Amino acid sequence: MTFLYIRISFRVVRTPSFSYICAMQVLNFPTYDFRFKNRENKTYIFDPIRKKFIVLQPEEWVRQHVVQFLIREKNYPVSLINVEKELRVNQLKKRYDVVVFTSQGEITLVVECKAPSVRITQETFDQVARYNLALKAGFLMVTNGFRHYFCKLDYAREKYIFLEDIPSYSR
Repeated sequence: MTFLYIRISFRVVRTPSFSYICAMQVLNFPTYDFRFKNRENKTYIFDPIRKKFIVLQPEEWVRQHVVQFLIREKNYPVSLINVEKELRVNQLKKRYDVVVFTSQGEITLVVECKAPSVRITQETFDQVARYNLALKAGFLMVTNGFRHYFCKLDYAREKYIFLEDIPSYSR
């Protein structure tokens, strides 16, 4: 199969020749290769965690970059990453974006993804903190693809400790 590399105002994408072109914004992550397909006038991106193609929306674009960042830059095994699952917070059904487990099955990281056009505000942190009431992760990441915030939770003092980065995977 021959691949065509195309630069479209936003993103270099790899796509099979004579196929479609997907243009999304370049995000503040390393460059990753993604698999795309076009069906019924919609573009889909392959999610290696859910093992299926997902409709490409701006928030999904950010989510897939986060997944690749965790796998390629932070060395988390795919088997320890979970994407878009339901949880209950105060009797309400919510969906988290990404969680990462330890090899012992405990949640170590909760990631909240927003579309690139969405500003990260205190309300965003409050949202992920509410999710974390049920999940009890040690670390949080909040991103819109441009700005990334990393926090360690200090449960004893009930506060966030902002970090430069999240820790890489270690057994």
